[in-house]
Amino acid sequence: MLTVNYYNDFFEIGQQKINFSFYELSLPDDDPVYTLKKVMEDLNFSGLLANCSDKGRTGYNPIMMYAVITYANMRGIRSIDRIVDLCERDIAFIWLTRGKKPKRDAFYEFKGKKLTSDILNDLNYQFMRRLQKEGLVTLKELFIDGTKIEANANRYTFVWRGSINYHLACLLDSIDKLYSDYNSFLQDNGFGEKYELGNAQMFVIDGIDKVRDIIEKNRKRKITKHKKLSNNCIIEIDNCSPLELLKLQKNLMAIADGEGIAFVNGKGKRKPKLQQLYEELEHCGQRLMGYKECFKIMGKDRNSYSKTDLEATFMRMKEDHMLNGQLKPAYNVQIAVENYFIVHGYVSNDRTDYNTLIPVLEKHKKVFGEVLEEVTADSGYCSEKNLLYLKENKIDSYIKLQDHEKRKTRAYSKDIGKYYNMKTTVFEDEQVYICHDGRELRHINTEKKKQNGYTQTYEVYGCFDCSGCEHKPKCLYKYNPDKDVDKNKVMKINEVWEELREKSHANIQSEKGILKRQTRSIQTEGHFGDIKENEDFRRFNYRSSDKVYKEFMLFAIGRNINKYHRFLHAKLKKFEGKIQEKTA
Repeated sequence: MLTVNYYNDFFEIGQQKINFSFYELSLPDDDPVYTLKKVMEDLNFSGLLANCSDKGRTGYNPIMMYAVITYANMRGIRSIDRIVDLCERDIAFIWLTRGKKPKRDAFYEFKGKKLTSDILNDLNYQFMRRLQKEGLVTLKELFIDGTKIEANANRYTFVWRGSINYHLACLLDSIDKLYSDYNSFLQDNGFGEKYELGNAQMFVIDGIDKVRDIIEKNRKRKITKHKKLSNNCIIEIDNCSPLELLKLQKNLMAIADGEGIAFVNGKGKRKPKLQQLYEELEHCGQRLMGYKECFKIMGKDRNSYSKTDLEATFMRMKEDHMLNGQLKPAYNVQIAVENYFIVHGYVSNDRTDYNTLIPVLEKHKKVFGEVLEEVTADSGYCSEKNLLYLKENKIDSYIKLQDHEKRKTRAYSKDIGKYYNMKTTVFEDEQVYICHDGRELRHINTEKKKQNGYTQTYEVYGCFDCSGCEHKPKCLYKYNPDKDVDKNKVMKINEVWEELREKSHANIQSEKGILKRQTRSIQTEGHFGDIKENEDFRRFNYRSSDKVYKEFMLFAIGRNINKYHRFLHAKLKKFEGKIQEKTA
């Protein structure tokens, strides 16, 4: 139970003045620090105070610490050392701290232990509800975009799934040979019957034939100097247990004790066959444990990670210091914006935006309920899973399609091999497509494919006889006149996906959709442009996704309060008003 009244201790402060004999130094009346204090007076800090304790030495007021860090982020300052320096020299910081001088350890402890991600989200969402009451946001529409920000990790500490797969394949081949050597050793010396040890069977590996095929192809590549073959497949090694190798080592130790075979080391001493086999098994077991740990860190959704920040993924950045397409460890940062305010932030180690939309919308639904009506995003978020989620939750989609620009071309509308340029009719309650030559493509069967946790359904249509058709070169994909003479037209259509695409495309082509796309590009991309170019926020100062998220959200909260300050002082008008004035 806290005995210190932190609320009164922080909020009962007035204007701090430094009096000199010839003038009076004070803060301007429109300084953003007053807006910060005004915002904080209406926030509930019970969650933050619950993480504090009266035991031991009395620490600094946690509300004051939050105010100092937030105001620093309002000024674009993220460095703790710089904040410590300003607490001694800047009048606004001195006013917030009431003359106290917190050191860097106090700030690190506060940000690391007391100010958790959940508390930070709660404080931000309290502010969003205040903005909603004041009519600055409705929380019914979101404009979403993302960018990549470099992680605080060394650039050349990469671990690649392809390299691990290649070395793992070679290791499994070596382990398979060791099992054969072990069984031969027992049979040749009669140790199997003497110590009641049967033939050892290598642990089961899913796709062992595929693994051996990778080894053989890479060996041929080295000889013929071909390009390296792609081996970014996921090799399941859950059954590859180092404990199985440890059992063989224990059997060898039992034989060594029974036969009086001593292990030797050093120059001039020849190791017995049993010791050589034992050490090879130990070495392979250690390597196998190392590879399993790499796959565990990487998971099944990533192809790389950094040794100095295990949660960072190597991504292709726009800032290329070597000008050769160099990959850097980075995080994918997402923001959901309405009327210039960052409502949500989300940090992911996924290189693409496909899997980031639903987590952001789930956060909105969990905090504010089912109030969301419209979502606007660019083509990076266009996937069947995302559009289906929006439809099921009755949210209008204003998401740009990947082929948005291609649809404007003449080649798109003249491609006779595509189903959308074919006529349709209904025969015996089934849809039938009519090709450019007037032949029918009827429904053949239905195929299902699992993709990212959900099932895609494809309807297969085909023409039973395309012989003699003069449009084959334009209709069939990669038509070869020597090989594809007897080939018939077959096409797969994901009707659910196509329906969702057309609905979203119709939305963004409407007058309302055009304005929403303009708004999204101004607000979301404007934020990132300001953050990266003006604030020089191109690299995180912390490591691990949780600390990176807190660093970014503190910066986002600082930007939100700055925007609110500008609204209060009529330096910024609501964006919808500008649109109406422009289009009037």
